[in-house]
Amino acid sequence: MNLRFITRAVLALGCVAALALPSLAAAAPGGPAKKPPSAGSLIQLAGTKGCVAGGKKPAPGCARARALKGPGAYVGSRALAVSPDGRNLYVASSISDAITVFRRNQKTGVLSQSSGAAGCVALAGANGCGTAVGLDAPNSVAVSPDGRTVYATARDSSSIAVFHRSPKTGMLNQLPGPEGCLTGLPQGTSVCTGARALAYPDVVVVSPDGRNVYVGAFFGNAVVNFAVNPASGGLAQLSGTAGCIAEGATNGCAAGIALGNPEGLGISNNGATVYAAAASSSAVAVLTRDVATGALAQVTTGAGCIVNAPLSGCTTGVQLGGANAVAVSPRRGSVYISSFQNSVTSFAAASGTLTQLPGTSACLVYLRAVGCSFGRAIEAPEGIVVSPDGRNVYTAAIFTGAIDVLDRNPKTGAVFQKPGQAGCLAALSVSGCTAARATQGASSVVVSPDGKFVYATAFASSAVDVFRRVK
Repeated sequence: MNLRFITRAVLALGCVAALALPSLAAAAPGGPAKKPPSAGSLIQLAGTKGCVAGGKKPAPGCARARALKGPGAYVGSRALAVSPDGRNLYVASSISDAITVFRRNQKTGVLSQSSGAAGCVALAGANGCGTAVGLDAPNSVAVSPDGRTVYATARDSSSIAVFHRSPKTGMLNQLPGPEGCLTGLPQGTSVCTGARALAYPDVVVVSPDGRNVYVGAFFGNAVVNFAVNPASGGLAQLSGTAGCIAEGATNGCAAGIALGNPEGLGISNNGATVYAAAASSSAVAVLTRDVATGALAQVTTGAGCIVNAPLSGCTTGVQLGGANAVAVSPRRGSVYISSFQNSVTSFAAASGTLTQLPGTSACLVYLRAVGCSFGRAIEAPEGIVVSPDGRNVYTAAIFTGAIDVLDRNPKTGAVFQKPGQAGCLAALSVSGCTAARATQGASSVVVSPDGKFVYATAFASSAVDVFRRVK
């Protein structure tokens, strides 16, 4: 992948002023009454409440923010994380070499940034932020279940940085010593501890029990495993083959298959299974987690991976070309994969197994594909998330700059795009979508814990967009 080419392509997309959907039915003279937006629809907040933007020339109509240039890069589908208490939003801003810290008004969803070090941490303390190491082009961020610790991967320093979070202010302070920064660069660095297979990390997730952190290493072709220090939140790589699972068993890792360039990770609600979306393998790998040790293992009898083309030891699926990101439903064990070939694929998960849904429920594809349901404005989908109530799936499409809105059947797990303009939000140049502001290069998306608001990064707009979710 050529990141500079992708960036130029994204920058070429248009960005214009937004229109808001009406929240109440209104009758037009001589015409039928307009229907109110259906549950799960998104409405961008008005004015500067609807987006915050960074850079020298922030997107028009957005509130200004520091250290928010290039959030949610093409490599990094989890560039946003809301703290479990709902008080803060954290953003991996790759060009600013920073983690941007926002306070959330939990009633209105509006974001605000504190001054000084409370509002961001950055490499060398740039933009008036707190000083951090191991943040050279950060691209993914996660918060521990107890809300005490924030973890951030950075692709260009091949590292993961660890921060203590203040539950009162949301401010981040990097842990000192070897627990605060780990890198896959040869021999480590003077400030970061060495870690095996941690090459160009793309995504980071925390296990539900808070005992382990897993990183998808894009160039390491591996999922790297860390144990969490329960006292400090710091990280130490598991020893021996338990420390990573890689395609070809390189770097002393456990042997895995269909793990070429992992870009997405998800963990089952019971913590027993880790799902990895692997771009060059066009696959989703199913990894069994030992909840006692955190080690990952993979079977080779067909249940350990689903691939786009036949591969020994895997099951063959459909529309997984360039598998990108993973979302796990909070209910009924559904798993969703966004893929760079313009698709969202749907799976049922049970007892560590993954089965693609039958018929048109198996896949939703931009424009059209035989045997799949029809998708609009889903060109190069990156981030994907399921709402806490399990009724909607949202995905961010980097080439169209769209946030796509999918309805989910709670019983079957099947998803279908909302009809009409409610099915996507994007610039006016994207036909058939509700108009939205500052969405160029939409890449990551997250829902607030209470399910009332949705936030999305826009890489080329250097913005975070704020939407109210219709209940």
